[in-house]
Amino acid sequence: MPAPRRPPAERVRERLRGVAGDAVADAMPRGYQRLGRVLLLRLPPQLAAFGPAIGEAWCHELAVEAVLDHRGAIDGELRRPRLTFLYGTDAETEVIEHGSRWRLDASRVMFAAGNRVERLRFARLVRPGERVADLFAGIGYFTVPAARARPEARFVAVEKNPVAFGYLEENLRRNGVAPVVQALLGDNRSVPLELGSFHRVLLGYLPSSVPWIPRAIDLLARPAGTIHAHLVVDALGASSRGCELVTAATERAGATVVAPPRPREVKPYGPGRTHVVVDVTVRPP
Repeated sequence: MPAPRRPPAERVRERLRGVAGDAVADAMPRGYQRLGRVLLLRLPPQLAAFGPAIGEAWCHELAVEAVLDHRGAIDGELRRPRLTFLYGTDAETEVIEHGSRWRLDASRVMFAAGNRVERLRFARLVRPGERVADLFAGIGYFTVPAARARPEARFVAVEKNPVAFGYLEENLRRNGVAPVVQALLGDNRSVPLELGSFHRVLLGYLPSSVPWIPRAIDLLARPAGTIHAHLVVDALGASSRGCELVTAATERAGATVVAPPRPREVKPYGPGRTHVVVDVTVRPP
């Protein structure tokens, strides 16, 4: 029986030893994120000088066409990634997940693979006939799978980043859901949205969507609607802390929480921090 093939990181380390030495090979992290034909790494600063060799080694082992390195946090409300090419020059790719397809340029817009289960969960929550507002639509991260699962619902997807918005429109067409989704380019605080008309409002912004809760409340239909608020909190007691923050913001806006908030821990978000989503059903003032 042939021996099991070693994990990709071990194979890359072995390749690196001959060109960069043991110290570099041993310091290279195991983790990576694959987005179709593109690979994303997080190299420690001491390995920056060896980036091209590392990128070429990963490209060789995983047969990708571009390798990029994270160089900082996602940039502001436009959510632009801070990446640099280690190998290749073209980061346009396609991600396929649960039957949904997203086209994107990984060097210009973000895609959080760790939200896979949450995207599927949200899609299953939407009911036929509902109106749903996605105020941070990006390239259609949540709207595309939800519209595919519930074509009887109607969606409004708002995105501020023009590059992401271009891919949003393309992805709506590619997935056959453009007829049920109205895509709007602009700041979700000022684009023309019909107040008091949505059954659900999705706030998929990190590190915290809490400042947008008053806007979401204004959009909710009477007598009550549901907000899905994403935020990052300390890992210890993450669910309860997320509920506290969302409930407090809701009450400050004059709305009433009509059922216990439902938290879900989505994924780790750096040392000691956790990405949480809180579903809260509220009665607008």
